[in-house]
Amino acid sequence: MQTGPSSTPDEASAVHTQPAVDATSASHVSATSWLRDLLFSVAVSFLIITFLYQPVRVEGTSMMPELRDQERLFINKYAYRFEPVRRDDVVVFLYPRDHQKSYIKRIIAVPGDTVRIDDGAVYVNGKAVAEPYVPSEYQDERSYADLTLAANQYFVMGDHRSISSDSREFGPVDRNLIYGKAVFVYWPLDKLGVVR
Repeated sequence: MQTGPSSTPDEASAVHTQPAVDATSASHVSATSWLRDLLFSVAVSFLIITFLYQPVRVEGTSMMPELRDQERLFINKYAYRFEPVRRDDVVVFLYPRDHQKSYIKRIIAVPGDTVRIDDGAVYVNGKAVAEPYVPSEYQDERSYADLTLAANQYFVMGDHRSISSDSREFGPVDRNLIYGKAVFVYWPLDKLGVVR
C-alpha cells in the first residue's frame, strides 16, 4: 500500500539536476569583466590625474628637508578654486621672471600681511613666525625690510633658507601665477606621504 504521491526516479533526479556550466564560457566572462574593470580604472585615473592632480618632479634642494631633489609628487590643480591660499601651504607657481619655469615654495604671507625678516627670523604682522619645517642648519641670516602685500600677492620662501631663491630675491608672487598645491609625495617610496 502506497501512502504518498508517487514519483519516478526520473522526476526525482530532474528536481536536483543543475545545468552544466561550460568552463570556457565562464573564463571568457571572467576575463571580459576583468578587462572592463581595468579599462575603467585606467580611464578614471587618467581623468583624475589630467584634470585634478598633476605629477611633478622636484628639481633642486631649496625645499629640503620636506622635499628633496628628484622626488615625485602630485599637485592639486583645483584646490585653490574652492579654498584660499593659506600660510604654510606648499605651492607650485610660474617663476615671476620667466613663465617657462615653475618653482615650488612655501607660502609665508598672504594678501594684506606685512612681512619682515631680521637676521633670518621671519615676522608676519609684527609677530615672529614659528617655522618647525626649517631646521637650524638650513637657516640663514638674511634680512628683508617691511613689505605689505597687495591684493593677490603672496610672499614665498624655500625651507632651505640658505640656498633658496624666493620672494626675498624676486619679490611677491601674484595669485595668477600659482597653479597648484603640493599634496602627496609618491616617489621614492620611503618618502611616500602627505606634503606638510
